[in-house]
Amino acid sequence: MTGVEVHLREQRARGRKLLVPYLTGGITADWIEYARGYASAGADAIEIGLPFSDPILDGPTIQEASDRALARGVTTRSVLEELAAVRLGVPLIAMTYYNLVVHEGAAAFCAALAAAGVRGLIVSDVPLDEADDLRGHAETAGVELTLLASPVTGPERLARIAALSRGFVYAVSLMGTTGERDRVAGSAALLARRLTALTDRPVLLGFGISTPDHAAEAATLADGVVVGTALMRRILDGATPAQVSAVVAGMRQALDAGSPSEVSGSASVVS
Repeated sequence: MTGVEVHLREQRARGRKLLVPYLTGGITADWIEYARGYASAGADAIEIGLPFSDPILDGPTIQEASDRALARGVTTRSVLEELAAVRLGVPLIAMTYYNLVVHEGAAAFCAALAAAGVRGLIVSDVPLDEADDLRGHAETAGVELTLLASPVTGPERLARIAALSRGFVYAVSLMGTTGERDRVAGSAALLARRLTALTDRPVLLGFGISTPDHAAEAATLADGVVVGTALMRRILDGATPAQVSAVVAGMRQALDAGSPSEVSGSASVVS
């Protein structure tokens, strides 16, 4: 599988806005089928959450998704074993917390990701000052470490994030945890402008992207979006892989249409 950044750059060069949906690994017994649905619906990469007992940046929905997976006996290793057995046709990005990395050891953790076919890594709570060591182990394993930037990140720190991040730069559109919102945060536009002035690496907006209109609006500001809670809520409520795939397809349609006003009819897909 092509690396995350190469793949996303190729898609962007075609004029495509990027869509990276999130899925908690092991949330259901058939969770891989949701991932297949994401890929078939037009995802450019898929973010796989590794269940953790204290996901501090995640809101109630993704916390619940993680708890459900853990209650099923899911572990990081079991998620990676299942991923190793499939080929989805798009890059996979693991999303986790630093505690799990430290517990395993950064070198072993990154090697395990690579062995499972995972090409990207997001560790949402890793201190920037400690990211260099982790990035080194990730690069050795052929895994790209993506860093997060927030609306309150200072200029010097933002420049370091833009320079050190690989795959893409994850622009957190608002201060707070993940979760569905009724609008794209006003802070998203300024953050996206600041980042795109610093790097030509893809910049993706996440946190609060809940509807096709949100996706289309956010994609006018950045290279694409990360969508999580809106999908996890439906899975928790019992939506089938086909039903959740239709939600992702609605997001894809909105991004391809390009203007929020042009895709208002698609908003009902995730309303």
